[in-house]
Amino acid sequence: MTTQTNVSPHQNVVRFITAGSVDDGKSTLIGRLLYDTKSILVDQLESLSKTKHVRVTSSDAGVDLALLTDGLEAEREQGITIDVAYRYFSTPKRKFIVADAPGHEQYTRNLVTGASQSDVAVILVDATRVDLSTNPTTLLAQTKRHAAIVHLLGLRHVVFAVNKMDLLNFDEKVFNAIKASIEDLCNKIGLPEPTLIPMSALLGANVVTASKDTPWYKGPTLLQWLEALDTSPQSEKTGLRLPVQYVARQDGSASDDFRGYLGQIESGCIRVGQKIKVLPENREATVSKIYLGNRSNRDQANANNEVKSAQTGEAVAISLTEDIDVSRGCLFISAEDAALPILSKQISADLCWLDSEPLSLSRKYALRHTTNTVGAKVKEIQKVLDVETLSHALETHPLTTNEIGQVDFVLQKPIAADLFSQSQKTGAFILIDEATNHTVAAGMIRGAC
Repeated sequence: MTTQTNVSPHQNVVRFITAGSVDDGKSTLIGRLLYDTKSILVDQLESLSKTKHVRVTSSDAGVDLALLTDGLEAEREQGITIDVAYRYFSTPKRKFIVADAPGHEQYTRNLVTGASQSDVAVILVDATRVDLSTNPTTLLAQTKRHAAIVHLLGLRHVVFAVNKMDLLNFDEKVFNAIKASIEDLCNKIGLPEPTLIPMSALLGANVVTASKDTPWYKGPTLLQWLEALDTSPQSEKTGLRLPVQYVARQDGSASDDFRGYLGQIESGCIRVGQKIKVLPENREATVSKIYLGNRSNRDQANANNEVKSAQTGEAVAISLTEDIDVSRGCLFISAEDAALPILSKQISADLCWLDSEPLSLSRKYALRHTTNTVGAKVKEIQKVLDVETLSHALETHPLTTNEIGQVDFVLQKPIAADLFSQSQKTGAFILIDEATNHTVAAGMIRGAC
């Protein structure tokens, strides 16, 4: 079966992450995609074939496909993924950047990192490890946790790959039972109606090519599904957002005195002559000059990379007509922007706790939002998600490793932030333990409190 797609140039690259529990087959799936799309160098295959890592199976690859992504020596020795491994492959229709995230609960923080940079999530479910004796069937806790994280991070496209169906003789009844359980999971946590694909990553069934062993499955293969995705940019829910990362000052004569404000445009666009507001001070100014931070081949750029306008994703240096106080952490927005960011010292956020030490209500943390860092203390823990039941616990408790909850913070000074549902760039933050300098949590802002 062939899926015809017309992919526009601006959505030609798809970033996706594989998620799921340990041994669900994530690394093998990526290895299969690389192998079947002929994205592996001959010498790399020969190198793997000459090592002891030869898989004695019916896989036509003749090598352990997981080793194509498990690059660390410790990963090869233990047979697990520890760090996020990025791989690249392409088809005549699209280019792909895939992140192989670790499935072990200990490395959930690496999944959060990889998912935050992705557009699509492929969640693997090992069909042999699902408890089919219950109704509905019981999924692994890590599968539920990863689905909840994908939902919190707002990934637009999610597919569940029901793997190792070959070990269950590609039984349609088994697949339908697992499908019902996954649909129930998505309904409880708020994910949209999922796409499900029965497959065997080891044998390549329904990964790149359709399998003759699943005549009852009429949907696309995983690669066909990925190639057909609409990943064109969503209509922007926010206007100009330019966090100031650095203030460049060059003192010279009165005519040569230069002050530029450097940063990357997270959304919207900026142009010479535009009126902007500088938050949190809420001062107005006028853009006098714009310089692109990287060497540009744009027609409007001159020898100094000076341009008349710049847009989302571009690194720029901005000069202002007025002489006002601007420092790292300030946020430029359009003076005409109707959708203003939250400007508050108290915020409510969904928090994914990553540290081995539990969240402390008495400790002071550093909250890093875009280029701004402020002191933060926990005001209240509103609720904690029970991953097993997918409901919120009746009694709250300090979050421990890999737990998810809604937490209210009191900040040392106001920050200008958007809701995460409006902007994943200016609606997210990380929490840092000031004593250890460890990143202890990832947060998604849900509102002021």
